[in-house]
Amino acid sequence: MNPDVETLDDVESKLFTSQNFQLESGVVLPRLTIAYETYGRLAADGRNAVLATHGYTSSHHVAGRYRPGGAAKGLKDGDIGTWDKLIGPGKAIDTNRLFVVSSNMLGSSYGSTNPAALNPETGKVYGPDFPRITVGDIVRAQKTLLDHLGVAHLIAVAGPSYGGYQAFQWAVTFPDFMHGIVPAVTAPRNVGLPQATQLLIDRLAKDPNWNGGWYYDRGGVATALMQMRVDTLKSYGIEAQLRGQHPEPAALEAAIRELARPWVEAFDANSLVVLRRALETYDTTPAFARIKAKVLYVLSRTDKLFPPTLAPGVMAALKAAGVDARYVDLDSAFGHLASAADGEKWAPALAAFMAELMALERSEPPTG
Repeated sequence: MNPDVETLDDVESKLFTSQNFQLESGVVLPRLTIAYETYGRLAADGRNAVLATHGYTSSHHVAGRYRPGGAAKGLKDGDIGTWDKLIGPGKAIDTNRLFVVSSNMLGSSYGSTNPAALNPETGKVYGPDFPRITVGDIVRAQKTLLDHLGVAHLIAVAGPSYGGYQAFQWAVTFPDFMHGIVPAVTAPRNVGLPQATQLLIDRLAKDPNWNGGWYYDRGGVATALMQMRVDTLKSYGIEAQLRGQHPEPAALEAAIRELARPWVEAFDANSLVVLRRALETYDTTPAFARIKAKVLYVLSRTDKLFPPTLAPGVMAALKAAGVDARYVDLDSAFGHLASAADGEKWAPALAAFMAELMALERSEPPTG
């Protein structure tokens, strides 16, 4: 380990704030706040960075452990990052050589501007009046953060699930800004039902405190969120991950609910709606010809949300667009959680891909 690079047992979540951020809709957010973490150190030329993106209901804490008092809003000291098997000193995304920025999504509940935040123009929470955003808006907010940090060019954008959506969006929105993308357990377009947002709202509305999304003075909608989180974790494959520790059905159910509890306490229901609605216009496939980055596409054999049957169509479309893409079929029993839970299984492929991208950076003159 390079003694000049800090270890990842001293992580701190930070906040970046910008003014008057214009959304694709034309609406202007008077204040944009993005929570983020960094690991490693930025090179003098600003070109050794990796952007780590996160999933729909997860946070930007992807590596290491928090220092005392360093945890993001809604998380706690000592929490270990979700991709810690892949990001860190000497790991596939090696923070001895790379500067990793992990950005909380615009609209998410872990410190960034979201529906539970105060609207500085009204002094009240946005609530269900939070403006509609897109995946493109999320990516452009991240670009604003990277510009602030002095990142001139990315080695890669990497992340699972909704984070993979962002990776594909980065590749078509800022095609010259990165050498590669690593979208894992994800797809280049929305694969959810067209009515997914309304179905989500309908489910939340069953909570007696919902009140059209104005539940902040009514104690929240914890009942609805708990059941939703338990169901989500099960669909992700959490039972396979925990069954060895809790073989009895009742004990397994209790363990899942206990795992869900911190999320229920931290996550705003309107954030779920905002981020789900953002996917209604998400489809990068018509813009594949814009992609210049190399692609490492990763799916899990047992993922029900993004099954490996997606791979042939996605890979064929990338190839037809002239994109340098390769595919990893992750043999894991952990479903949608596989990229993290079985990180060691695909770490060699990721390490080789990152080495290729870093070699490309060394061989090419800076172009921005």
